[in-house]
Amino acid sequence: MEEKNVVKFKKEEFSIRENIKKSIGKGKVSKVKIEYTPVGEKIIVSTHKPGLVIGRKGEKINELTTMLKTKFKLENPHIEIDEILQQEFDAQIVADNIALSLERFGPLKFKVVAYRMLQRILEAGALGVEIRLSGKLPGSRAKSWRFAQGYLKKTGDSAKIVDRAQARAQTKPGVVGIKVSILSPDKKLTDRIEVTEDLILELKNNVELLDKTPKKEIKKIKTLPKKK
Repeated sequence: MEEKNVVKFKKEEFSIRENIKKSIGKGKVSKVKIEYTPVGEKIIVSTHKPGLVIGRKGEKINELTTMLKTKFKLENPHIEIDEILQQEFDAQIVADNIALSLERFGPLKFKVVAYRMLQRILEAGALGVEIRLSGKLPGSRAKSWRFAQGYLKKTGDSAKIVDRAQARAQTKPGVVGIKVSILSPDKKLTDRIEVTEDLILELKNNVELLDKTPKKEIKKIKTLPKKK
């Protein structure tokens, strides 16, 4: 019974997120977080267009609050806006914008749309980006296309800091799947080595020290004691 309740609870949360995104509009919302507090439900909407989400004199917020109360039976929902300062580094917004462009201009111009978005993200300062499009592009048979540039980790702990998102474009020939991965410049890579003047000087000193050290002593340093 507990498992069924958990599944039901997660389905309701997913439905709340999808309804909020649908009511605000595609390409305007990145993420919707739901937090439960003693006072009520706190819903955080991440967007790069807070004015459109809030509406004139808070009309849109009031509409969303009424919808959450009537449709999902939330007692006291409180909506907060989290503004995204640089939309180029948000994978979900980028994926939705690509989907909107394909729906508007058609799938025949998918290369133009993808390359323009790729250039825009890199010019903003991203370390790496990858865009994958799959569907009937441009022929009648489904095919996958990949557009990538820069540094992008796919395995290990560093891969967790890569922002990933998916979207779908409803075009006349069929559905086009979109996957976007972005590594923003503010992320810290644990395996990244920055070559500075101090590091170069330290390496030079180590090389000079090794040159002056007798070969017998170098062999002793390299030889490790055997474990008994």
